[in-house]
Amino acid sequence: MERFVFFFLLDIRLKKLIDERESLLEQIRKLKAQLEEKQTSKTDHLHLEDGILENGTETHVIDIQRDANRQVSDLKFKLAKAEQEITTLEQNVIRLESQVARYKTASENAERIEDALKAEKRKLQRELRSALDKTEELQVSNGHLLKRLEKLKANRSASLSHQP
Repeated sequence: MERFVFFFLLDIRLKKLIDERESLLEQIRKLKAQLEEKQTSKTDHLHLEDGILENGTETHVIDIQRDANRQVSDLKFKLAKAEQEITTLEQNVIRLESQVARYKTASENAERIEDALKAEKRKLQRELRSALDKTEELQVSNGHLLKRLEKLKANRSASLSHQP
């Protein structure tokens, strides 16, 4: 039962990590699209009539790019970490499944041995009952033979005492 709960919790955790990974990938795609959209729209607006960029707008775009790149890097790191954890959990699942298989085999072997021992015990108990019955028969027979012997001795003594 504990193994079932463990695998159930492991499965839930794995699903959460996969969902988180998908969410992070979607966030990366959105941020890249936003960055690309901002870059294309800002470059169109940054040029003055004579083709020179305004100083304040250029630093603003650079800040936005830097922020977007940082967010993308953070999300990539989180994604890599989540993938690594998924790999670790999958390896744990494989290891635990093989361990369960070994325990199952050992359990089946133990059950076979237990069944064989029970059969041997029943056989020995039958033999014991048979031996006890035979012993009882022999004791009863011995008792009858002792009584007959006593009678014969008594008859012999009586016949010897009657002879002159």
